[in-house]
Amino acid sequence: MAAYLPDTRRAAPLCCSYVLKKEYYMYQSFLIKYAEIGVKGKNRYLFEEALVKQIKYALKKAEGEFSVRRTDGRIYVDALSEFDFDETVENLKRVFGISGICPVVYVEDEGFEKLGQAVVKYMADVYQDRNKSFKVAARRARKNYPLTSMEINVELGGVILDAYPEMHVDVHGPDILLHVEIRDKICLYSEVIPGPGGMPVGTGGKAMLLLSGGIDSPVAGWMIAKRGVKIDAVYFHAPPYTSERAKQKVVDLAKKVAAYAGPVWLHVINFTDIQLYIYDKCPHDELTIIMRRYMMRIAEHIAKETECLGLITGESIGQVASQTMASLAATNEVCTMPVYRPLIGFDKMEIVDIAEKIDSYETSILPYEDCCTIFVAKHPVTKPNLNVIKRHEQNLQEGIEELVAKALETDEVIVVQA
Repeated sequence: MAAYLPDTRRAAPLCCSYVLKKEYYMYQSFLIKYAEIGVKGKNRYLFEEALVKQIKYALKKAEGEFSVRRTDGRIYVDALSEFDFDETVENLKRVFGISGICPVVYVEDEGFEKLGQAVVKYMADVYQDRNKSFKVAARRARKNYPLTSMEINVELGGVILDAYPEMHVDVHGPDILLHVEIRDKICLYSEVIPGPGGMPVGTGGKAMLLLSGGIDSPVAGWMIAKRGVKIDAVYFHAPPYTSERAKQKVVDLAKKVAAYAGPVWLHVINFTDIQLYIYDKCPHDELTIIMRRYMMRIAEHIAKETECLGLITGESIGQVASQTMASLAATNEVCTMPVYRPLIGFDKMEIVDIAEKIDSYETSILPYEDCCTIFVAKHPVTKPNLNVIKRHEQNLQEGIEELVAKALETDEVIVVQA
């Protein structure tokens, strides 16, 4: 079998959630497992095709050439050239819809004796320390194979014990679970590298993320993308009160989301004049609520123009004054399309854990403030009365519509890719 890793390949990092063996150069293919897609009915093939499309897109960023094929309820990734194992796995781990990545070895069907020899070699190559328990789990998809699944389990177990007497069988909690899939070719694998789960991006429509420079909104976008939703984003910029570095920080956060969700169309809106007008005309303790209401109005306008089906925010109940139940109700009132808040019941540490997992946390805590933090009142209202808010918004009638129209004209669209 050809080795598809360059000689300069590096050992797997210790922080990985899986254990790679020293001899992983033997792998040239991956079996891709999915979970939720498997419960779909007659339209399952549409989700499988979407997953194949996302896998192909993810592998464009990896070294090497690959073939991605769907057959008999299975998706396979086959290397067509030299490739970097670690890099390939890391790219596959960002594809929503994948529940497991299994490095596989193909065995030609040349009789059971050859299969037994291949299994013995596999165990030798993958497990240098073989003082372990094991179990063989055969799946005979090709029913003309002369042995049943149970017979394959028993016979291959005997072959392994004969070759490696230091090993022993444990059918309940084995150290090694050796999968043997009997198809056109025979697949051997024992490693299942966890994938992100969820649904393939593009199968759940499109939504507009209100993206700031904080910790929460990138996590919210990631969570909704995990459900198969294509993500666009809008960022409210307030020069000269917010710097170009603050804007670049948001672009960098969009890249973190794009690593999982695919290209993100980021709309950058100049919000300065609107903020200053609200600051001049409205009570300062209501600044945040009224500004949020105009952000939602503008985001919804862009969302409708770009055929999004909803808005996404990173709000969590009670986290700040603008996220109390009363404040969220006041903000929501201006929207006619659904507002998705996947973090609504999360505490801050749960959000931080996800931010660290998707590598957005260190970017989010960079000290470049956005417009949401620049114009915060010292004592913001926590229980706004909607009727009072609307009455105070009447102070804006003279010029707000013109300012909103001008803000929409400043829309700078940045296509962000990981």
